[in-house]
Amino acid sequence: MFIPRAKFRAAAAVATAVALIGFGAGTANAADWPPLREGAYLYSDTHGTGTVSKVDLDDFGTCHTLPAPARSVQVVSGSASVVLHPGAGCTGAYSWATGSLAQSDLPWAALSYHVVRA
Repeated sequence: MFIPRAKFRAAAAVATAVALIGFGAGTANAADWPPLREGAYLYSDTHGTGTVSKVDLDDFGTCHTLPAPARSVQVVSGSASVVLHPGAGCTGAYSWATGSLAQSDLPWAALSYHVVRA
Protein backbone atom coordinates (compact mmCIF):
# COMPACT_ATOMS: atom_id res chain seq x y z
CA MET A 1 0.00 0.00 0.00
CA PHE A 2 1.32 3.41 -0.97
CA ILE A 3 0.93 6.40 1.41
CA PRO A 4 1.16 9.81 -0.26
CA ARG A 5 3.98 12.03 1.04
CA ALA A 6 1.58 14.77 2.11
CA LYS A 7 -0.32 12.41 4.41
CA PHE A 8 2.94 11.01 5.82
CA ARG A 9 4.26 14.52 6.54
CA ALA A 10 1.00 15.53 8.21
CA ALA A 11 1.05 12.41 10.38
CA ALA A 12 4.70 13.03 11.31
CA ALA A 13 3.91 16.66 12.22
CA VAL A 14 1.02 15.57 14.45
CA ALA A 15 3.16 12.92 16.15
CA THR A 16 5.94 15.45 16.75
CA ALA A 17 3.49 17.99 18.19
CA VAL A 18 1.99 15.38 20.53
CA ALA A 19 5.48 14.35 21.69
CA LEU A 20 6.50 17.97 22.34
CA ILE A 21 3.30 18.71 24.25
CA GLY A 22 3.84 15.60 26.36
CA PHE A 23 7.46 16.56 26.97
CA GLY A 24 6.45 20.07 27.99
CA ALA A 25 3.85 18.73 30.42
CA GLY A 26 6.45 16.46 31.99
CA THR A 27 8.95 19.25 32.53
CA ALA A 28 6.37 21.58 34.07
CA ASN A 29 6.69 19.71 37.39
CA ALA A 30 10.35 20.71 37.65
CA ALA A 31 9.35 24.37 37.33
CA ASP A 32 7.32 24.13 40.55
CA TRP A 33 10.50 23.62 42.60
CA PRO A 34 12.58 26.50 43.96
CA PRO A 35 15.87 27.06 42.13
CA LEU A 36 18.72 24.76 43.10
CA ARG A 37 21.05 26.28 45.68
CA GLU A 38 24.01 24.99 47.66
CA GLY A 39 23.01 23.15 50.83
CA ALA A 40 20.15 20.93 51.93
CA TYR A 41 16.55 21.94 52.59
CA LEU A 42 13.51 20.07 53.87
CA TYR A 43 10.04 21.31 52.97
CA SER A 44 6.75 20.73 54.80
CA ASP A 45 4.85 20.26 51.51
CA THR A 46 5.53 18.55 48.19
CA HIS A 47 7.50 20.07 45.29
CA GLY A 48 9.69 22.19 47.56
CA THR A 49 6.86 24.26 49.01
CA GLY A 50 5.72 25.07 52.52
CA THR A 51 7.86 25.73 55.56
CA VAL A 52 11.60 25.34 54.92
CA SER A 53 14.09 23.74 57.33
CA LYS A 54 17.78 24.17 56.49
CA VAL A 55 19.94 21.10 57.13
CA ASP A 56 23.45 21.53 58.59
CA LEU A 57 25.46 19.36 56.18
CA ASP A 58 28.56 19.58 58.40
CA ASP A 59 26.81 17.85 61.34
CA PHE A 60 27.46 14.22 60.35
CA GLY A 61 25.66 11.47 62.25
CA THR A 62 23.60 13.61 64.65
CA CYS A 63 19.90 12.76 64.64
CA HIS A 64 17.61 15.77 64.26
CA THR A 65 13.87 15.56 64.99
CA LEU A 66 11.86 18.02 62.92
CA PRO A 67 9.25 20.37 64.43
CA ALA A 68 6.91 19.50 61.53
CA PRO A 69 7.00 16.57 59.08
CA ALA A 70 8.95 17.02 55.84
CA ARG A 71 7.29 16.02 52.54
CA SER A 72 10.06 17.01 50.08
CA VAL A 73 13.81 17.55 50.04
CA GLN A 74 16.43 19.36 47.99
CA VAL A 75 20.17 18.67 48.37
CA VAL A 76 23.09 20.22 46.47
CA SER A 77 26.37 19.06 47.98
CA GLY A 78 29.51 17.38 46.76
CA SER A 79 30.18 15.53 49.99
CA ALA A 80 27.02 14.89 52.02
CA SER A 81 23.56 13.36 51.75
CA VAL A 82 20.56 13.23 54.06
CA VAL A 83 18.94 10.09 55.48
CA LEU A 84 15.30 10.67 56.41
CA HIS A 85 13.24 8.62 58.88
CA PRO A 86 9.46 8.33 59.39
CA GLY A 87 9.76 8.38 63.19
CA ALA A 88 11.16 10.91 65.66
CA GLY A 89 14.67 10.20 66.92
CA CYS A 90 15.71 8.59 63.60
CA THR A 91 13.41 5.63 64.18
CA GLY A 92 11.12 3.69 61.92
CA ALA A 93 11.13 0.43 60.02
CA TYR A 94 12.73 2.07 56.99
CA SER A 95 14.71 5.14 55.94
CA TRP A 96 15.25 7.07 52.71
CA ALA A 97 18.61 8.51 51.57
CA THR A 98 18.90 11.43 49.16
CA GLY A 99 22.35 11.30 47.58
CA SER A 100 24.45 14.46 47.21
CA LEU A 101 22.32 15.97 44.42
CA ALA A 102 18.60 15.47 44.93
CA GLN A 103 15.27 17.17 44.45
CA SER A 104 12.39 14.91 45.36
CA ASP A 105 9.05 14.47 47.04
CA LEU A 106 9.37 11.94 49.85
CA PRO A 107 7.48 8.64 49.75
CA TRP A 108 6.16 9.42 53.25
CA ALA A 109 6.35 12.23 55.81
CA ALA A 110 9.74 12.34 57.52
CA LEU A 111 9.93 13.27 61.19
CA SER A 112 13.71 13.08 61.61
CA TYR A 113 17.00 12.95 59.69
CA HIS A 114 20.75 12.63 59.94
CA VAL A 115 23.55 13.62 57.57
CA VAL A 116 26.01 11.08 56.12
CA ARG A 117 29.01 11.34 53.81
CA ALA A 118 28.11 10.91 50.16
